[in-house]
Amino acid sequence: MAYEGDTPKGSAIDRSDRHGHIGWVLLLASLLVGATLSLRFLGIEQAQPLILALLAFFAMAGVFFLFAMAIGVVQFSGQTVRNDITKLMADTSGDGLVVVEDDGRITYANEAYLAFAGLQGGEVLPVERLFIGAPEVSEAIYRLAQAAREHRTGAEEIRLSPSLNGAREFGWYRVRVRPVPRPRGRQAALWAISEVTHERERQENVFQELQHAIDYLDHAPAGFLSVDPGGSIVYLNATLASWLDYDLAQVGSGGLSLSDIVPGDVASMMTSFSGEPGSVRTETFDLDLRRRNGEFLPVRLYHRIAFGQDSRMGASRTLVLNRSAGGEVDEGQRAAEVRFARFFNNTPIAIATVDRAGRIVHANAPFSRLFGALPRTGENGQDGPSIPDVFRERESIAAALKAAAENKGDIPPLELQTAAEGGGSVRVWVTPVGDTGADGETAILYALDTTDFRKVEEQLAQAQKMNAVGQLAGGVAHDFNNVLQAIIGYSDLLLANHRPTDPSFQDIMQIKQNANRAAGLVRQLLAFSRRQTLRPEVLNLNDQLYDLSMLLKRLLGERVALDLNHGRDLWFVKADVNQFEQVVVNLAVNARDAMPGGGKLAIRTANVTAVEAERLNVSAMPPADYVMVEVSDTGSGMTPEIVEKIFEPFFTTKEVGKGTGLGLSTVFGIVKQSGGYIDVDSTPGQGTTFRIYLPRHIPAVQEVVEEVKPEVAKKPAADMTGQGTILLVEDEDPVRAVNARALSARGYTVLEAASGIEAMEIIEQRGAPVDLVVSDVVMPEMDGPTLLGELRKLYPDLKVIFVSGYAEEAFRKNLPEGEEFNFLPKPFSLRQLVETVKQVIDR
Repeated sequence: MAYEGDTPKGSAIDRSDRHGHIGWVLLLASLLVGATLSLRFLGIEQAQPLILALLAFFAMAGVFFLFAMAIGVVQFSGQTVRNDITKLMADTSGDGLVVVEDDGRITYANEAYLAFAGLQGGEVLPVERLFIGAPEVSEAIYRLAQAAREHRTGAEEIRLSPSLNGAREFGWYRVRVRPVPRPRGRQAALWAISEVTHERERQENVFQELQHAIDYLDHAPAGFLSVDPGGSIVYLNATLASWLDYDLAQVGSGGLSLSDIVPGDVASMMTSFSGEPGSVRTETFDLDLRRRNGEFLPVRLYHRIAFGQDSRMGASRTLVLNRSAGGEVDEGQRAAEVRFARFFNNTPIAIATVDRAGRIVHANAPFSRLFGALPRTGENGQDGPSIPDVFRERESIAAALKAAAENKGDIPPLELQTAAEGGGSVRVWVTPVGDTGADGETAILYALDTTDFRKVEEQLAQAQKMNAVGQLAGGVAHDFNNVLQAIIGYSDLLLANHRPTDPSFQDIMQIKQNANRAAGLVRQLLAFSRRQTLRPEVLNLNDQLYDLSMLLKRLLGERVALDLNHGRDLWFVKADVNQFEQVVVNLAVNARDAMPGGGKLAIRTANVTAVEAERLNVSAMPPADYVMVEVSDTGSGMTPEIVEKIFEPFFTTKEVGKGTGLGLSTVFGIVKQSGGYIDVDSTPGQGTTFRIYLPRHIPAVQEVVEEVKPEVAKKPAADMTGQGTILLVEDEDPVRAVNARALSARGYTVLEAASGIEAMEIIEQRGAPVDLVVSDVVMPEMDGPTLLGELRKLYPDLKVIFVSGYAEEAFRKNLPEGEEFNFLPKPFSLRQLVETVKQVIDR
């Protein structure tokens, strides 16, 4: 039904578009007139068939029109097909509905909207003219009108004073707008107005009641707090804040954590409880809260926790009772309870009482920290785990508990291992409760975590073993170097007297090559015993690894991929570049052998700050700045038993003849002698990772210059002959003899001494200084450093070359501060000896 003009108030208005058009009627009339006029120009005989055909056409059209009207296919103009139920719902809706076309024309308004707006001059008032008043009202309506123009959805809640019908001092209205598609691609806006005054009043009443409840809780005579599973205090009432001397405005919204007011062990225990899905658990604690000024407040906590259906712990509801002096309870009893609670919870020893079945009755905070939050007897209607289940040695602890239940004394302490994965060592004392037990208690269990002590003992034993092996290896290497020195020296003499065409030349060459190979093994022994000679310099490890990458790719082969990841702004270190390269090469070769089917070797560098180093917890590594080199492979990995032995000399998992067992021991020795640390992480079937930590070095300006512009090594002089008197001091006769022959052959006068005392006698008999002293370091009666001291008394400017199988640092500490000397490590070739002597004498 459509209305035009004035409309009674309370009736809906529908001015929807009509689909009929007058043009079709005019066109049909024109056709009929034209057909009639055309018949006048025809004869009667010709016109009769046409007239009959025209009448038949109109008869058929009429019949069709009647049938179409009967079944509803055709309707009169002005009637549109519509869903009467939908329109009825809109007309009688409690929300005011109005449809506004893009040109501002209102095409529909239901009865509720007319009740809000009414009519003015026969027209319906638009929404913009209904809500007029304060600036915030106009701004809200403007935002909605803008949304309507842009065909967007919008909603606002508006407070209008007075209300629309004027019956109230003010009214709250929820106004919404959304676009409505119209025929022929046009758009309209549907406005909906709902009065929500009563709803807002109910909300304000609920808010006021909530404010009153919070005020009552804040000023209750007991403290209250709520703690989330992460340990943050999400609520704190004013009473507790006053007790702890905190400003509620600052800490009431999460400014405090549980660890700020309770001991750390108790905080971790209170946030790590477990329970059944949907269960509720209540724990009672007698402890001291920490005030803001550091003083303690004795309290009793009733800690209530609810668990969800996924067994996850929710926020707690914790009631706090003040147990400080001045309460209504007996003062003596209160003070005794407070003292006991402080002793029980603050002792570093884990304490628990257990029943005859070995289940926990009471436990303090250190016990829960050591063994986890174990349920106690009777919680959630079921018993918790038995104490013997906590340890791997179930029989031992069960026997001790049985003895305590029988009131037997003198139960020896037990050394046990916790059953949890990665559990530690625990020393346990069990004592009987006797007749004073309550709640079924039969035994008191005291436990002390000895994991760290065990680790220190193991590390000390390992260090002592490695030191003993290192001393043995160093001694063997020193003595073996003297043997190799003689072999290499005499090989050089023989090679000098034989031409390459001689039949024996290749045999002598083979002897020298095998001696040099043996010398390489000796150097590895010295590296393990940390007695080799290092030439440290300031290095950027990224540059060294880049230079080494080509060699590593050749060593790894085609089946192993090399991935270098350089850390940014890497710090400098001070190390021997050759020894560092040996460390990386040894690790790379081991990784290659662990990946026979191919894989990936990743080398990564990074800076490690002192804070990070402390968190890494690497054995015996103090907190400091380090540069880390990580070598990781995807090989077969190692078991923990093998990892414990990999740095021992001659230990190898390779087949016989495929490894000496000195590769990783050499790595260990070089890293330790460079002041660094090494850590290993390996999993069978997943690979191995070695991490080397070298101390950060902050270079001085001149050190940086030297690093950027290294000195060019001097080329040896082509003429190795010389003149001068050399005192050669060596306790090994073969070594002394071959060295003396080599120097004499170059034109030097050589005075030989088998010990330091003999050397002093030669100098005193000579009565004049020599040009150079070449002396061994380790000798009987008088060693090299002592000999140098005595010679300096006679001739302060005497030139000295020390030769030794030990490292230079091994005996430098025995020399005066600032003492200058030259050093030649054994074993050396005769050419190296002659070159060094020539350079020192000519200097």
